[in-house]
Amino acid sequence: MNVHQAHVNEQITTFSELEKVIRQVTTETRVIDMHTHLYAEAFNEHLLWGIDELLQYHYLTAEFFRHTDMTYDEYWMLDNASRAEAVWQTLFVDRSPLSEAASGVITALNRLGLSPTQYGRDLNAYRAALAAKSTSQQIDDVLEVAKIERIVMTNDPFDAKEREVWQASRGKSDARFDAALRIDKLLLDWPAAAQDLRVQGYLVEDDASAPSTLQEVRRFLKDWALRMDALYLMVSLPGDAGYEHNKAASVTSSSLTILLDGAVVPVCLELGLPLALMIGVRRQVNPLLRLAGDMSMRSDLSLLEGIAKRYTNLELLITVLARENQHELTVLSRKFRNITLFGCWWFLHTESMIRELTAFRVELLGTSFIPQHSDCRVLEQLINKWDHSRGIIADILISKYNRLLKDGWGITEEEIRRDVEAYFGGNFQRVLDKAKQNRQLIQGT
Repeated sequence: MNVHQAHVNEQITTFSELEKVIRQVTTETRVIDMHTHLYAEAFNEHLLWGIDELLQYHYLTAEFFRHTDMTYDEYWMLDNASRAEAVWQTLFVDRSPLSEAASGVITALNRLGLSPTQYGRDLNAYRAALAAKSTSQQIDDVLEVAKIERIVMTNDPFDAKEREVWQASRGKSDARFDAALRIDKLLLDWPAAAQDLRVQGYLVEDDASAPSTLQEVRRFLKDWALRMDALYLMVSLPGDAGYEHNKAASVTSSSLTILLDGAVVPVCLELGLPLALMIGVRRQVNPLLRLAGDMSMRSDLSLLEGIAKRYTNLELLITVLARENQHELTVLSRKFRNITLFGCWWFLHTESMIRELTAFRVELLGTSFIPQHSDCRVLEQLINKWDHSRGIIADILISKYNRLLKDGWGITEEEIRRDVEAYFGGNFQRVLDKAKQNRQLIQGT
């Protein structure tokens, strides 16, 4: 055992040492960001990066309209640069950027070496600095600054431009970017999905319950999961989505239930893939805001309970949007070991909510959940979202480990690293591995 190994195995005896170790470990541990809306460079315009994209992020769009008399139509008629300039002037010059989304822009710029001390309020100065960089350089820099090991994209086989990239075998050209197969359209708009499947050469009928249709949907899902080498299948659901499974064959269920039971779950089990459910979206409350017009809603978690209970060999990755559901979701996660709770999604990705929810989850679930994912849509957001989350997670762990320290439970740096690595990627990998193991058990291999 060398000197360093001996040191990390020594018990920590003081609070100051404990705090120092935890902050160091949470800062330097590399992350698997298990759900984002980012893309590898091969996806071209799908990958959003740069300050103009940061300023047009839908959080800032909604905030901008709280301070302007500009009409929605006037705003959307502007080109990208002009929209970014309007947001910059309104939220960063005329006012202080105090919101999570606005302050996050400042964090990202500062950590990339574009300090506001040097560049001030001059938007064009930031633009010029970033314009000197290539896309590949920016990806490298952001991932290094944010200490990201791997990124999981959200990949939609119903998006024609995305399909072109995968069909040209360019979707896996950067090993740091993994795929997740998104199936929202399939489960939430079967008539439109059926038409799209027929265009792609899958022989489906309008009746989702037809055996031949379910067989073709399974073929479609397997084709795309294998083409993408997807880590999991995922869907974002409204809070009132119902799982209507009924053992009586004469009872007609919704297309969502039919397709889950008849295609999605069988493919997940056959390929050894988890299913991720992101529950609680209420789409287009204000359609004039476009992407910024979606909202949260309280969810009926009987859907999750029903699926977890019926398919005990199906690994489920779960996040829920409404704060009102978080207690129920965390307790439910204690009851089903095939449920792994992850992240603070969307409107919960703010300092106060991350702090509250992470502390509560540690108290009920210990180290058996995934504290955070970035949900990024713009590359540079990886920096501010993970910087902010790392600091909050460190604060919570300091409090929890300090209680152990006070009660005489010896803690070492090695043990802290073990736990943080589980939170920042190990637990996600464990779910992936468990799904593969379940596949082998089911298939008897």
